[in-house]
Amino acid sequence: MRLSVLGAGAWGTALAASWAPHHEVTLWGRNAAGLDAMRASRVNTRYLPDCPLPDALQFNLDFNAVADAAELIVIAVPTSGLRATLAALAARPRLPPLVWVCKGFEHGSRKLPHQIIAELLPSHAQTGVLSGPSFAQEVAQGYPTALTLASHDSELAQHLAEALSAQRLRIYAHDDVIGVELGGALKNVMAIAAGICDGLKLGHNARAALITRGLAEMTRLGIELGGRFETFMGLSGLGDLILTTTGDLSRNRQVGLRLARGQTLDTILAELGHVAEGVSTAPEVAALASDLGVDMPITRKVCQMLFEGLPAAEAVDDLLNRDIKTEF
Repeated sequence: MRLSVLGAGAWGTALAASWAPHHEVTLWGRNAAGLDAMRASRVNTRYLPDCPLPDALQFNLDFNAVADAAELIVIAVPTSGLRATLAALAARPRLPPLVWVCKGFEHGSRKLPHQIIAELLPSHAQTGVLSGPSFAQEVAQGYPTALTLASHDSELAQHLAEALSAQRLRIYAHDDVIGVELGGALKNVMAIAAGICDGLKLGHNARAALITRGLAEMTRLGIELGGRFETFMGLSGLGDLILTTTGDLSRNRQVGLRLARGQTLDTILAELGHVAEGVSTAPEVAALASDLGVDMPITRKVCQMLFEGLPAAEAVDDLLNRDIKTEF
C-alpha cells in the first residue's frame, strides 16, 4: 500500500517508521531542513533521537505530490493544525481513505476531529481514527503495541486494521468513533492529575483511586456525548489511561509532576518542548461538562491548578473532602 503520513512529529514519525518495512511509506512535514536532516541521518533528532529510521522510509516536502500518490493518508498533525490540513486536502480532486491520530478538542469550537472532518469533507465517508496506549518512542523502537482503529464504516475499519497491523503492532477494528476519540482526549487531563498525585508523593493507593475515579469521569462524559461504555473499558479508554497516568514518557504526566514541584505552567511547557495536549484539552472538557451537567470534579481541579493558581495540595484536599456519595 502507498501510505502517506502527514506530520513529522514524534507520533507521525513513529508510525511511518513502523509501517515502512511493509508498505511504501512517505512522511510529509512542513520543515524542509528537518526533512532533509532525517533523510540524511535516518533519525528524527528533535522528537525521536534514539530511534533509527528504516532505509525504506521516504520523505517529501511537496504536500500535493504526497496527497495525490497515496492509497491511504494518515493525518498526524496536532489537533490545532487539523483544520488547515483538511482544507488543503479538500482542494484535491480525489481523496483516498483518511485516518487521523491527533487527540483532543479544537480550541474554541470544542469539536472532535471527526466533526471537523465532517464539516470540511462532508462527502468523504472513508475515514477512521487510530488511538490507544502508545508512546511514540516505544512504537518507533518496535516494542509490542496494541491500538484501536474505529470507523463508521465497519468494513473499512477491519480492512485497515489488517493492513496496518505488523508483527509488533496489533490493531483492533471498532465502530465507536466518538468513544475512541474521547478516550484519547480525556485521558490526557487525567494524566496531569496523576502526575500531581505522584509529584506530591501521595502513594500508590491515591494514584489507584485517582485513575479509577478519572475513568468514571471519562465514561460519564463519553456516554453523554454518544460513546459506548465498553469502549472506555478498552484500549482507547482504560488502556490509554493506564499508560499515560503511570508512564514517565507521558508529557501530560510530566506537566503534573512539575506542577507539584511548584513550577509555573509557562516554565513547564517551555522546558518540555513538546505539545502536552491535556493542557489545552482540560478547559474545553470542563466547559463542555458544565454545559451538559456532567460532574467532572478531577477535571475542574486540574483546570484550577493550570490556570487559576490553585495549589496542588489544596486541590487534593478539596477532592478528598467532597460530600460522600455512592460509587455508582
